[in-house]
Amino acid sequence: MRAPDELRETVEVALAELDFHPSLGGLEAPLRYALDGGGKRIRPVICLATAEAAGGRVEDALPSALAVELVHTFSLVHDDLPALDDDDERRGRASAHVVFGEGVALLAGDALLAEGLRLASGTVESSRELAAATVGMIAGQHLDITAADVALEDLHALKTGRLFAAAVGMGIWAADVPEPAQPPWRAFGEELGVLFQAVDDVIDGDGYALALGEDGARNVAADAARRAHDRLAALNADTAVLAELVDELAVRTA
Repeated sequence: MRAPDELRETVEVALAELDFHPSLGGLEAPLRYALDGGGKRIRPVICLATAEAAGGRVEDALPSALAVELVHTFSLVHDDLPALDDDDERRGRASAHVVFGEGVALLAGDALLAEGLRLASGTVESSRELAAATVGMIAGQHLDITAADVALEDLHALKTGRLFAAAVGMGIWAADVPEPAQPPWRAFGEELGVLFQAVDDVIDGDGYALALGEDGARNVAADAARRAHDRLAALNADTAVLAELVDELAVRTA
């Protein structure tokens, strides 16, 4: 089993070598800029670790893992736009729209989404998984910007949780886990978005931290981490790397 840092390096190398559709032409620079913005690549690493834990090969899951990361990056590029979160900086450097202009950033986000779906199109199941997760993520963003009267956990289950769940789902598809055997894996995937978002809200003083206070948000994260570990313990597989990733999510500070 490959350690998280080894899987992360596999993702970084594959992203650097990724060939975009030649018709995108001059959009390659903003695409590369967005993808090179740092981050721990937690979603693609979870995808690869899940595939390996389920008995598959990292190499077979790599297109799915990259697809998840491209879709995640698309969401960040669009979230930063003035029409949404209006953030001029991400991870310590200028957002894509500040560097390339709003129109180009919008198109770059569109291209990242399309390229992610193209990467996932190797199998019908993975393609459907990622498309459904993307729809859920977009629906959650819409609820967020329209201040819809919806429970915080329902909002984040869409906006944050769908892509984490898809990372696990695409990993088990890559490992050829038959559908009847998938529910325990998917139950694990459902906990990851809650964990990530609760910790994120503690860091940012937002969401759960505003609604429940910092201690309340920490409790949400701790409960989600405990449930995730319980889900892993119920699987008949070597899930040590996934357990390590759960702990990484729980203690991250940025």
